[in-house]
Amino acid sequence: MARLQELYNTEIIGKLRNEYNYANVMEVPKVVKVVINMGLGEAIQNVKILDSATAELNAITGQKSVITKAKKSIATFKLRQGMPIGCMVTLRRDRMYEFLDRLLNVSLARVRDFKGVSPKAFDGKGNYTLGIKEQLIFPEINYDTVDKIKGLNITIVTSAKTDEEGRALLKHLGMPFRN
Repeated sequence: MARLQELYNTEIIGKLRNEYNYANVMEVPKVVKVVINMGLGEAIQNVKILDSATAELNAITGQKSVITKAKKSIATFKLRQGMPIGCMVTLRRDRMYEFLDRLLNVSLARVRDFKGVSPKAFDGKGNYTLGIKEQLIFPEINYDTVDKIKGLNITIVTSAKTDEEGRALLKHLGMPFRN
């Protein structure tokens, strides 16, 4: 069992139950999945960039990534329907908790001039999205093999009903929110 999952089961469930007066343990919000997405607009001209992006995403998550394709054709971007334009990974259970643990305790600490993450990036249903400008903050990425700095989006999907409950869950898990 992952360290963060153990913390959630032993301490966080009790704290959230007291905080929000949940009648049942099943009402307590939990992290359902983590989706890591890398959108690569440059893949239209250079398809090889997609290979390095999938390899980096595989290294970061420890799971094989899926190549995403364009849903619509957009003439101004020279984009046709079905063209590969990004890659993504969905993490659940143990891998999800291990990734969150590494993200919160190792990777975010390596961001230059880090003052905390925005507390406003919730979607209204308790899910949180975090944008990262460069993949180099992850220790799994070898700096010498990187051909281009690429950003990625991390969406943490929770079972919380409101943003306030989602924020409380992530705060207890150790998310460094800005004041």
